[in-house]
Amino acid sequence: MAIKQLNEEQIRTMTVEEKDRWWLENVYQGNVPQMTFRVVICGFLLGGLLSITNLYVGAKAGWSLGVAITAVILSFVIFKVLVKIGLGRNYHVLENNILQSIACSAGYMNAPLIASMAAYMVVTNSVIPWWQMVMWLIGLAVLGVLFAFPLKRRFINEEQLPFPEGRAAGVVLDTLHSEGEDAKKSVLPAKLLVIFSLIAGFLRLLQSHALMEKIRLSFLTVPELLDEWYYRLAEKYSWWVPNISGIPLRELTIRPSLDLAMIGAGGLMGIRTGVSLIIGASINYLILAPLMIHAGDIETSTTEAGAIRVGFRAITMWALWGGVAMMTTASLYAFFGKPKMLVAAVKGLLGKKKRTEDLLRHIELPLWVSIVGVPLVGVYVVIIAMWFFGVSWYLGLIAVPLVFIFSVIAVNSTALTSITPTGPLGKITQLVYAGLAPGNITTNIATAGITAEVSGHASNLIQNIKPGYMLGGKPRLQAAGHIIGAFSGAIFSVLVFYPVFLKDNPAGLITEDYPYPAVTVWRAVAEILTQGIDVLPKSALVAVIIGAVLGILLEIVRGLSRNKFPLSAVGLGLAFIIPFDICFAMFMGSFVFWVIGKIWPKPEQRPNEVFVQNQESICAGIIAGAALTGVAVMAFELPQVQEFLFGAPSVPTP
Repeated sequence: MAIKQLNEEQIRTMTVEEKDRWWLENVYQGNVPQMTFRVVICGFLLGGLLSITNLYVGAKAGWSLGVAITAVILSFVIFKVLVKIGLGRNYHVLENNILQSIACSAGYMNAPLIASMAAYMVVTNSVIPWWQMVMWLIGLAVLGVLFAFPLKRRFINEEQLPFPEGRAAGVVLDTLHSEGEDAKKSVLPAKLLVIFSLIAGFLRLLQSHALMEKIRLSFLTVPELLDEWYYRLAEKYSWWVPNISGIPLRELTIRPSLDLAMIGAGGLMGIRTGVSLIIGASINYLILAPLMIHAGDIETSTTEAGAIRVGFRAITMWALWGGVAMMTTASLYAFFGKPKMLVAAVKGLLGKKKRTEDLLRHIELPLWVSIVGVPLVGVYVVIIAMWFFGVSWYLGLIAVPLVFIFSVIAVNSTALTSITPTGPLGKITQLVYAGLAPGNITTNIATAGITAEVSGHASNLIQNIKPGYMLGGKPRLQAAGHIIGAFSGAIFSVLVFYPVFLKDNPAGLITEDYPYPAVTVWRAVAEILTQGIDVLPKSALVAVIIGAVLGILLEIVRGLSRNKFPLSAVGLGLAFIIPFDICFAMFMGSFVFWVIGKIWPKPEQRPNEVFVQNQESICAGIIAGAALTGVAVMAFELPQVQEFLFGAPSVPTP
């Protein structure tokens, strides 16, 4: 099928009413099956599983990955298999579209669990009850939907902005549901996603020492850290231990890693970010960390044998300040350094416009729903912020209008780049509340969580509507799907996060294996804004200044080079709050696909057709298989699970 769309001239010259009429006559598919029972059930379950993968990726790398294309391909495969074994019938492309809306919403629901709310629990060293967390997550998601729809008509119907990730999902949907010769081509990405998902899941199982010992196949264990064998031999035979200035490399987290989920994530992020990560990690862990250890600004301990012990937690307590400063200034400069984009985001929303006939009133979410719903759900969010987090009612109310401003900005950014700047927007709110509620770190985090997460939901919903608009679906059904997905993501994420990751121990949430970079950033910004910069060592203050200046300079250079500058300031800064081994794994993922593209650059070459043109499907499969299996392995290794399965707690393995 060929997707029908307006050309640039039509977008520029046609009125909104003309565009809506054209869409109704040429694209809209009327009353074909869309939100069917099977789609709701499959979307709910699949979205829940994908939300768990984002929990894992967020704990490792600090961000949520878009799951639209993963959901589209996986659901397509599931229904194809059911049809072949006689347990189902082929489903319409718009059913697949609704399913991706549900799954995408679920996939993004756990953002507070890897950022603001996790930071809140770490800062207060208290556990938010699970039922309160579910109420909070769903409240933010519903508020995001209500803010989104008044903006949807402008950014999608009128301006026809690209929303790159949403458009990619629409193209994949169209390809998968093609007929004839095109249908044969649609099978390859689906097969690759499933194959690499199974391979990654199997290898992740082999990396579990506890599981392999239980089934008495420990000799087949595949180490996640590839130098593990050497250190075992070094301890046994007193071999030389690799070090920098007497500090063992493994204490600096400098180790080659076979972290499959992070390798897949690196493939998705691309070579520019991958190179930035490995350069930033090398500067931090090979140069700065040893210097600061010897200067006494990074705490260390010694073993009975006199060996130095450091570890990721001690290093990141110093290194995060320069990294956070670089990421924050780079993100804010990139964001506010384009005033034309900001003006375009609000232009027309506040001005008077001639009213025309609403041709889409029977399929759009009615405007009155947002007019009535925003105040009601806004009050609900303010009340539970008071009840759960002790936020004063007037401070909570101030956050609601900020959400509208930030949603306009975030949607415009997502529309043009597929990047939703929840991080920078959260930092702006934290800065605002540092003045409104000085010294109140819990209010600082909770209110910033409202503005950042709600604007993120609004942006992600509109991006998820883009494929439906391209293929002729009903927007109000996608809004309903987003709400269903919110419940799925909240339930699945909370059920997994509390027993598997949190374990009733907020102080132990951040570890070397799961560094929670976003949590570290939220906590760090809140602490420095509420406690004052005098709590930092002088060298950390110098790092803040250098990092802040470098972030701006790198963004200026990137702009002047028209985005050809090979380094990313955000990638460099992120490397300061992620262990070296994880940075290395992500770099390797980006590097492998870059090399394949360089060796086989022509689209007609078979390796290019398989690996380069299907890079997103392969990486999505690796992440899904490794992350879901990784969470299952983490659950298996819990003492209570071992006791339930085998009758007695397992003995911890080294």
